Amino acid sequence: MQEAATAFAGGPDALEDILLGLVADVDRAVREPLEVFPVCHHSPASAVAMARRLREKQPKVVYLELCEDMAPLLTELRNCRLPVAVQAFATETDQFPAEWAPLSVVAPITEASAEYQAIAYALDTPGVELVLVDRSSDHVFQWDARAHAPAPEAGPDAPPEDEEAALHGDAVGVEIGDLRPRFAELEEHLLRHGKVRHWSEWWHQYVELPLGDSDHDTYRQVMLLIGSLFRRLAPGDPHRVRVDEDRERYMWTRMREHLAATGTEPEDCLYVCGAFHAVSRVEEFGVRGSDTFEIGPRSATRWLHGLIPSSHTAIEAQFGLAGGSVSIAATQWAKNLKRTRVKPYVLEGQSGRRSSKARKAVAAAPGPAVPPSDKLTDFLAQPPALDRLDEAELLGWSVEIVRAARRNGYLASTADAIAVFETSILLAGLRDRAKPTPYDFQDAAVTCIEKDTVPGRRDVRRIVEIMMGGDRVGQVGYDALPPLARDVHDRLAPLGLKLQQRGVRRALLDIASRPELEACSDVLWMLRYLMPQGAARAIMGERKLGERPIQESWDLSLGTHQRALIELGYEGVSIEQVLEQRLRRSAYAPQATAATVLAAVEDATLYLRSRRLADELGNHALQVLSAERNVDGAPEVLRRVRRLLAYYRTSEPVLPPWIEAFTKAGYAHYCTLLPTAFTDDDAAVRHVSAMLGFLFGMESLALSLGCDRTQLELAVAQSHPRDPAKTALLWAAQVHLGRLTRAELRATCDGLLGNPLVVPAYPQYLSGLVHALEPVPGLTDFVVEAVSNAFGRLPDPVLLPWLPTLISTLRKDGSALAPLLIREAGRIFPGRLTALDAWVPPWLDRAEPVDPRPAGTGGLALLAAHPAACDAVAGLLGCEGTWETAGPGASGAVLAALHPDTAAALEVLLTGV
Repeated sequence: MQEAATAFAGGPDALEDILLGLVADVDRAVREPLEVFPVCHHSPASAVAMARRLREKQPKVVYLELCEDMAPLLTELRNCRLPVAVQAFATETDQFPAEWAPLSVVAPITEASAEYQAIAYALDTPGVELVLVDRSSDHVFQWDARAHAPAPEAGPDAPPEDEEAALHGDAVGVEIGDLRPRFAELEEHLLRHGKVRHWSEWWHQYVELPLGDSDHDTYRQVMLLIGSLFRRLAPGDPHRVRVDEDRERYMWTRMREHLAATGTEPEDCLYVCGAFHAVSRVEEFGVRGSDTFEIGPRSATRWLHGLIPSSHTAIEAQFGLAGGSVSIAATQWAKNLKRTRVKPYVLEGQSGRRSSKARKAVAAAPGPAVPPSDKLTDFLAQPPALDRLDEAELLGWSVEIVRAARRNGYLASTADAIAVFETSILLAGLRDRAKPTPYDFQDAAVTCIEKDTVPGRRDVRRIVEIMMGGDRVGQVGYDALPPLARDVHDRLAPLGLKLQQRGVRRALLDIASRPELEACSDVLWMLRYLMPQGAARAIMGERKLGERPIQESWDLSLGTHQRALIELGYEGVSIEQVLEQRLRRSAYAPQATAATVLAAVEDATLYLRSRRLADELGNHALQVLSAERNVDGAPEVLRRVRRLLAYYRTSEPVLPPWIEAFTKAGYAHYCTLLPTAFTDDDAAVRHVSAMLGFLFGMESLALSLGCDRTQLELAVAQSHPRDPAKTALLWAAQVHLGRLTRAELRATCDGLLGNPLVVPAYPQYLSGLVHALEPVPGLTDFVVEAVSNAFGRLPDPVLLPWLPTLISTLRKDGSALAPLLIREAGRIFPGRLTALDAWVPPWLDRAEPVDPRPAGTGGLALLAAHPAACDAVAGLLGCEGTWETAGPGASGAVLAALHPDTAAALEVLLTGV
């Protein structure tokens, strides 16, 4: 101890001050009229001592260190299977940084915890009041350390992240009794001299096991000593010390207020708090402490409260405990109950448990108050005793671990069981322990069974954790769920599945034969949109605009993702309301683009079938598009507008006003940005191609709504790209507008291939032509011709490096363009390999066009013979003119004479001869 004092306190003289301070702290807490009961979170020894003390003292008021705003939820614990966590949740914050949202505070509760014993006793015993006295959830974030320092990273003892470790999400955890050295050197000193690997093992070996059989006075003094030692050797972090002291002032202020309001005697009360806070030295400590502390007001943040499932792994991950420590604590809790014969308190109607009959227990008459006896000295001096039952237990563990290892693919045998048994005893002896602990057994099993390979997905350490109790996962009962979660289960009841259970459930929906299942399909698609991946996964079936489902197959794991479903209930009373809120939030976000808003419009139509919401978001999309000054979202805008337009044309008698206004505004907007986009280096080829696709694809609708085509022609005329790909894209646009013929475009491409200086850049021109299929799909045959000429005439040093670019272009940006090219190529190229040698490309085998008109005629004889139709059209158009006489040689249509096969086929079809 002198060496420790020299190392940690700066000199041997400090030892006397530390020891005297420990005695003073313990004496102060013990002599307090309101009994202070120190605990450690999820400690079996604390739980056993709590159950024993409650039956002896029978207090009328139990003060509990837990957020005071969580009190109304505690009665719902009887509808749950532990472990669960009490949660306070806020989506919209006030007076807090926006990056903190959503705010979440959780307090996990397990069976092997002192707080559960206090809660069960108070709620099921008539005349007992439970009062939560710790700071509210709002004050947790008001005093949060994130405002001063970054959040601490998980320690090396923390278990790896997995699905169960994420049950609490990013919530801030609060528990009773965070009892761990805050001095890293002190913890390292204890671990090294205790011959253990991590803090959980040290606590189990040197605190849990000795205190499991101790009496109340001994337990209380030992816990107070530990709390005082860690408090006096804690580093002086100003913010953390201030938060701890403010919490203690808060709790004692609340207790004095309650005592004054109810007139309860302090001797009839019990204050349950962490051992670290039980030896507080603030002036407000005790019922006679000062009343100078003022509790600040809460913010305007609206907090919602509920219960979420928890698990041993989630508790270990959140509070930095070693993997398997909470499961080992649960096993130790069961052993303590069996050994001490203490009857624990269990909430009446607790899921999976029998009634505790706590309310039928006869309260023992409290005896006269006597000063606690000094049993601590004898307790600390007694040698550890070897329990003969531990040998049988260790032997059972050794046999069971071999059986479990064989089930997981290990080649374990009886010899390995004997080796694990002997190695556990050997390790305990090397570590100066009277009997092997579960941690010694775990190390022995890893050494003797695992060897150097892991045949399955579980290693031996994980198998031991499962054998010791496993990762017990809690469940929130139906009655304790928020209205939204209950509504979801009610609406999915026709499926006939036990969706509250963990695991994957397969749902088969034959909507064609059972139309009532379509409502279930709607719920499942909304859950797929709102919940994490895996909660509702569609195996067969899809949802598209304008289509109705026929058959669907789903994999559902709502029980596994119960926390996510419960947190949806904090956002609204139905999934439709939550979905609408999220769509509005994404559409009206500051960084929202026109493509984002159109996605919200499509989702509102697809999942909610809400014309009202779609029209509102569509009008907002028009405003967002008008404010954009870049074309990054043009491809997505084009795809979504096309889908929405096709849907409204087939399902509505008239187009919605917003999509007509969007078409007009988009036509003018993209015409304005087109010349700049052609020359802007930040605008990719696919962006310009999407702009042209919008302009050409929506041209007929835009012109019918009053747009002027001259604006598009001027925009194309003002475009002067420098990039080869954009230049080819401009050529395609000019072909579509009639400013460039195919013959001229073909001559231009041939000239590029014939110019040695331009040949290296020719693949870039081809990439532009490929992108041009989006706005001008009529050029598909020409693109096939251009690509074929490139393969035939480009040298390999130029062609081969370009092939990856072509493939990546078609894969990334041309998923809809590749089928056009493949189909056109299949039409042009021969179908057999043997015909390839004699095959001549059609663009190289063109005959000279023949004028179908006969020589010396200015018109067709057929039209002159029947002028009535032409006169009617001319009169309708207001044209006046005279007829010319047909030439002497015009006896009929020359075209039919030049190509008689068509006429002969038609004659056979009509006459059947």
